[in-house]
Amino acid sequence: MKILITDDEIEIRKVLKLLLESKGYETLEAADGESAVNTVSENADIDLCIMDIMMPGLSGVDALEKIRRFSDVPVLFLTAKSLDSDKEEAYGKGGDDYIVKPFGPKELLLKVEALTRRYVRYDRKSLDSLDTVNLGYGVVVNTKTREVLKYGEPLDIRDKEMELLLFLSANRGRAISSDEIYESVWGEIPLPSSNNTVTVHILNLRRKLEDAPSSPKIIRTVWGRGYQID
Repeated sequence: MKILITDDEIEIRKVLKLLLESKGYETLEAADGESAVNTVSENADIDLCIMDIMMPGLSGVDALEKIRRFSDVPVLFLTAKSLDSDKEEAYGKGGDDYIVKPFGPKELLLKVEALTRRYVRYDRKSLDSLDTVNLGYGVVVNTKTREVLKYGEPLDIRDKEMELLLFLSANRGRAISSDEIYESVWGEIPLPSSNNTVTVHILNLRRKLEDAPSSPKIIRTVWGRGYQID
């Protein structure tokens, strides 16, 4: 797992490098936004960028805007800016998460783990290479138009339901826990209430997809492990 650390302060890069490599991550470093853009363009196997926002020259937000032209690698902003308007700008440019300095090592590692797991396991590139995915029982998903048909008739699938369905489809044959689903689809660290959120969306999908929602065949419950599409 390879992580790019971008910060103009060398001491911060050193601390992050030691912390991440102690957990088995491989790291690269960039001292400014322009270097970060070049590093990502030259290393397609980077799994995550940790990006400071306030840097001389090209800021982290502007660097991300350039990166998004050729890569969907997840970006975790690391910054001293904590206003809501700053967060809105960061997310609006395509950022995936945000952590404010000073931060604790545990908080940072939790966010890194969540982002890298979501990116690697939610392999949308392999799914997007297919125009359609046949889930059986008359259900076909068009990944390009984000349309779901059942016996040829379109279903009313909401955006978050579609993301959940695509995530499960990209992981066919594997039971996925509610916590992992929440991290991957909602992009947040799961809380005690997260399980209920996932359950409600699964139930809504079953009502729309299944011939008999009370005896689901497409989205199965694997007791003690989570949900699975075969």
